[in-house]
Amino acid sequence: MSSSTTGQSSQHGRAEIPPGTLYMLILKTLARLGPLHGYGIAQSIQEVSEDVLQVEEGSLYPALQRMLIKGWIVGEWGLSENNRRARIYRLTPDGEKQLDLEVAGFERVTRALMRVIQPA
Repeated sequence: MSSSTTGQSSQHGRAEIPPGTLYMLILKTLARLGPLHGYGIAQSIQEVSEDVLQVEEGSLYPALQRMLIKGWIVGEWGLSENNRRARIYRLTPDGEKQLDLEVAGFERVTRALMRVIQPA
């Protein structure tokens, strides 16, 4: 994710991750796939979005740290699939509840945006 929050598409066909949605994307990825390391989370978001969304390390790891503090995820040191030491993140019950809240808020905002941009 770039530091820009304009929401404009880049020249490579990628779009900025809308502000306020990174937590939702991380939580949903962990809910869908189970425990993952940070790189796996970023790769999954990129793959599922068909290369439209790219989460940069400079955004991902601070977000994961904030989510650990909030208790939405837990992180345990382990080995990645290529035997490198990695922190593996897992969703907590509080994280599952937060995911529901994040999705509901996103859907509400999306409906409101659609009402504004659709012709009368």
